[in-house]
Amino acid sequence: MQAADNQPAPAGGGRCDLAIVGGGLSGGLIALAAARRDPGLDIRLVEAGEVLGGNHRWSWFDSDLGEGGDALLEPFRKTEWDGGYDVAFPAHRRHLQARYNSLASEDFHAALMRELPQGTVVLNRAVDTLDAGGVTLSDGERIGARCVIDCRGIEDAPALEGGWQVFLGRHMRTAKPHGVARPVIMDATVRQHGAYRFVYVLPLGLDELFIEDTYYADSPVLDRRALGSRVEAYCQAHGWDGEILGHETGVLPVITGGDFAAFQDAARTEGVAMAGAKGGFVHPLTSYTLPFAVRIAQLVADNVTLPGEQLSALLEAEARRHWAATKFYRRLGTMLFGAAEPDERYRIFERFYRLGQPLIERFYAGKSTFGDRLRILSGRPPVSIGRAVSALVSSRPSLSRKSP
Repeated sequence: MQAADNQPAPAGGGRCDLAIVGGGLSGGLIALAAARRDPGLDIRLVEAGEVLGGNHRWSWFDSDLGEGGDALLEPFRKTEWDGGYDVAFPAHRRHLQARYNSLASEDFHAALMRELPQGTVVLNRAVDTLDAGGVTLSDGERIGARCVIDCRGIEDAPALEGGWQVFLGRHMRTAKPHGVARPVIMDATVRQHGAYRFVYVLPLGLDELFIEDTYYADSPVLDRRALGSRVEAYCQAHGWDGEILGHETGVLPVITGGDFAAFQDAARTEGVAMAGAKGGFVHPLTSYTLPFAVRIAQLVADNVTLPGEQLSALLEAEARRHWAATKFYRRLGTMLFGAAEPDERYRIFERFYRLGQPLIERFYAGKSTFGDRLRILSGRPPVSIGRAVSALVSSRPSLSRKSP
């Protein structure tokens, strides 16, 4: 690997082995995994923005990663908590022992610029079109490639159904030590505001916090002023004040159903592989992407010598397997949105967090066993059975951000 600081490559000229469009989590990890597998590969990682990874934070449990996952993520500077994490609900609080990790986008960018071979990264260059033979940039320059992978995320998904995860996070340095010993993954003791609302708190240092206000909402509307004021109120209630270092916002789909074949058809460019959210590799209920991004990066690296058309077919088939394997989580999402009143949705997670820790870990990793599924659905339900059945046989709104 290139040891010195990388410099972004000039965009056009020549032909490479692998062109990756989109320098977010999935695209960056694919580039790193492929370069590690075959240091002789000529790779271009094309990103329209100024930095790789955008303005995001990704978190995960150790148990989320399969074999080789830790090794792929080893170059990134991460915050790690060995002491587990907490959850809080109106009628239930709990400490769980699982090791938790978090990666900020600035550290993601720095590691990739350091680790990828010189000339791999192409920044500040928007893509006009792509095809099986390469990428054409918005200024007309062309990057030819044996294989092209589209990792640009989901702009619109009218073929899918569900709701939305809407969030606003604040990164701050407190005026004095904040006293938070470990992550609070869900604090749902807050007012719900017509959605399943919880606050997520990461102690990044003795005087550094990341606080995120998250909603499982029926619409993709993000009111920055309202959410910002609620984060401020939460901080004041806990005695935290100080310097604001930055913000993060997002609106992510929570997928409950739909026509996945139509989703793939709409996103497909013949001969171009799709990965990340664009390929359908997300946890449909939690919107987690990191465990799946790691797994797909490893899969691509294992098959990086394939022609583009074959790699495209391989990833589409893998996406269909992932869709089938995550059906259970989509049904839970259907019940969350359809069977519970918005202000009562927290009860579903409150009950879930009374279950065994190994089951909870497998749930987040998307690896729930048949026994796990029975356990989650057994016992006294937190919603009425009639409403749950009604939700399961009805459809949710389309995951389209465009007005009808």
